[in-house]
Amino acid sequence: MISIRHSINDLEKSEHLRGLVLDCYVSAIQNLAQYAVELDEETTATYRNQVISLAREVEAAAPDAISESRATLRAQLRDYRDKAGNYLNQLREESVRTAKGLQRLIDAMAQNDGDHETRLRQALKTLRELAEDPAGEAIAHLLRGVREGIEHAIGQFRQQQQLTVSQFLDEIHQLHKRIDTLESQVCQDDLTKLFSRSEMEARLQLVQTGGSLLLLNAQGMRLAAVQFGRDVADELAAAFAKRLRNNTAPEAMVGRWSEEEFLVLHPAAKSEALASAKLLTQYLSGAYACMQGGKTVRPSIQVGVAVLELVPGDQAERTLKKINQFFKA
Repeated sequence: MISIRHSINDLEKSEHLRGLVLDCYVSAIQNLAQYAVELDEETTATYRNQVISLAREVEAAAPDAISESRATLRAQLRDYRDKAGNYLNQLREESVRTAKGLQRLIDAMAQNDGDHETRLRQALKTLRELAEDPAGEAIAHLLRGVREGIEHAIGQFRQQQQLTVSQFLDEIHQLHKRIDTLESQVCQDDLTKLFSRSEMEARLQLVQTGGSLLLLNAQGMRLAAVQFGRDVADELAAAFAKRLRNNTAPEAMVGRWSEEEFLVLHPAAKSEALASAKLLTQYLSGAYACMQGGKTVRPSIQVGVAVLELVPGDQAERTLKKINQFFKA
């Protein structure tokens, strides 16, 4: 009897704790939506709607929804982080363009202002001399009025120039502050860009010290484009490239040969490269979590890896021929 009572108490405590944890999890998801870094209105609104929708699904406490929410939330955050990074890059480019435009404007204003001011001051000098001529007092009185009007106009013109420059500088300052704020709030983890095919071919032409070349065939990217669309396929390729780079030695050179084909130029001997190839096959093959319309989809990639030994002095044409033979197989 006592054992049953204790079991019931433990069950009630467990259920209470489960509810408390669920409430905290839902609240955390809602906070991620509420305190999102403000980008453009459409991007931020879409992100918030997706995260709030996820919070509602989790709040329903369906076990499948709670389990799936981990990958969905991670994918949503990753997608928003990438968009924030692109937004920052656009702000930087806009800042550079504005600064260049301001410099051209200042240069033009300085040049034109110098010409106009010189001519105006010469005219004022002439007017002043005429105004001081006692022979024509009435004309001198009129000329003094004209001179004063021109001097006032020059002063207003200079003030307007200074105000315009000040406004441009203030806009640039605000733009820089906006960039700094976003950079401090967004933890941006840029994907290491891979070398292109032409860059890899050029590098192979320069190889003199030997090493190894890993050839990776990542089957599944074309299928992802057909099943889920180009955006998902691009996200899949980016996730694969990042995982590839993170599991490759820092001194290795990683490139993309074609849509599903990748190269790793490794300075290590073939025996060491073979071990790396085995690990890469395990780490890179499998499902990847990607976003499609705010939901998680899981396209898969199956990786095949081959290793070529680079012999010092060997002709690059032979290496390129072997690469093409492997990828066409």
